[in-house]
Amino acid sequence: MRTENELQGVTLLGNQHVQYSDNYNPDVLETFPNKHPENEYLVTFNCPEFTTLCPKTGQPDFGHIYISYIPREKMVESKSLKLYLFSFRNHGDFHEDCVNIIMKDLVKLMDPKYLEVTGYFMPRGGISIYPFANYADDAHQELKKQRLFEQFKAATNRN
Repeated sequence: MRTENELQGVTLLGNQHVQYSDNYNPDVLETFPNKHPENEYLVTFNCPEFTTLCPKTGQPDFGHIYISYIPREKMVESKSLKLYLFSFRNHGDFHEDCVNIIMKDLVKLMDPKYLEVTGYFMPRGGISIYPFANYADDAHQELKKQRLFEQFKAATNRN
């Protein structure tokens, strides 16, 4: 069981009066301590209803965001992550920018051993975009290269 001290930074979970920001807001992100920092394990989040706006036309863009990371000392709290991803609702940026912004914000927040963000965006004008961004500490540079290569290989083999 988690102690109150360990849950000190978790304020959104269980809060019935949470404000849903529809403008980009990384300040909503919260963390809690990783009880198993000695273990190498993967945490994956799946956000199938990510929405942002085209920076030029203001038209909505819909995507599927996957976030995976190997934690160090801090972990992102899932409700705060949901609210953070929701905050892109009225944010006007290209798909590639959104994926990189998410990656950088989460790296800054948690200082993970490894983190990757993949976006699968619905077609607009007959073209789908699948941006991928990843980060690795010194000990995980080979994983970073391997995952980037795997994404490249998968992208070039799609029909």
